[in-house]
Amino acid sequence: MYDVIIIGGGPAGLTASIYTSRAKLKTLILEKMIPGGQVTTTHLVENYPGFPEPINGFLLMSHFQKQAQNFGAEIVISKEVTSIEKEDKIFKIKTPDNEYKAKAVLIATGAKYKTLGIPGEEKFKGRGVSYCATCDGAFFKDKEVAVIGGGNSALEEALFLTKFVKKVYLIHRRFQFRADKILQDRVKENEKIEPILNYVPVSVNGKDEVESITIEERDTKERKEIKVDGVFFFIGLSPNSEFLKDFVKKDENGYIIVNENLETNVEGCFAAGDVIKKKVRQIATAVGDGATAGVNIREYLENL
Repeated sequence: MYDVIIIGGGPAGLTASIYTSRAKLKTLILEKMIPGGQVTTTHLVENYPGFPEPINGFLLMSHFQKQAQNFGAEIVISKEVTSIEKEDKIFKIKTPDNEYKAKAVLIATGAKYKTLGIPGEEKFKGRGVSYCATCDGAFFKDKEVAVIGGGNSALEEALFLTKFVKKVYLIHRRFQFRADKILQDRVKENEKIEPILNYVPVSVNGKDEVESITIEERDTKERKEIKVDGVFFFIGLSPNSEFLKDFVKKDENGYIIVNENLETNVEGCFAAGDVIKKKVRQIATAVGDGATAGVNIREYLENL
């Protein structure tokens, strides 16, 4: 029996565990891969406060992990949660080979970037392929990049990238962008952005890092190769919340709905980080969520 079980060992989950274990609550983190979440795949992080020089994402999250474990948090790796139940104020968390019990639960499973699965996309992740212009845009100063997508996020990130890069090829599979009109107007007015419509990416190419992208015209099937130093994919995010089914309330996209205390509609069940419905998804905001959840979990257990 644990005081709190945290599902997900990314920035939100690890931060929450620091607060709960520091409060002498018996804390367990269930993480299906490695502690740190998506940040561990980021080559350099330079917008997280406290580090004047860019820091490797894996190294940054190893500090989070050590701090949590120093306060007594227990971490079980490679345990994918399959379901959660609540019975008589006790939560039962099931994995393929075990069942854990706790008085409170924090869901911090994050979100995953939707991918196209084209050749080179996975290979060059962190070496020219990115899913976050805010995180990585500054690394492409005075270079040429491609942005894939046609919604608000794609156009917003393309515009943001123009602060650093020399040129942005904005590639969309339709003849018209889906983004808001005001964003489309800004893209048209920006000399650094070249829209390429009705084309789909076929492969990301290079030796050690991204060197080009191959695209195909949807009607004629004509292919062409564009020299770029980076490729940014903005085709959407998907929260890691499928395993919850209808256990907690979610929005139409699967993001968990919480209040200002990060409580779900199930008493004793909290959620934090990229899996919740919110606007900004960064390491710093996940840490803030984790701290808020940790404090409120402690208060909930004190009043239980």
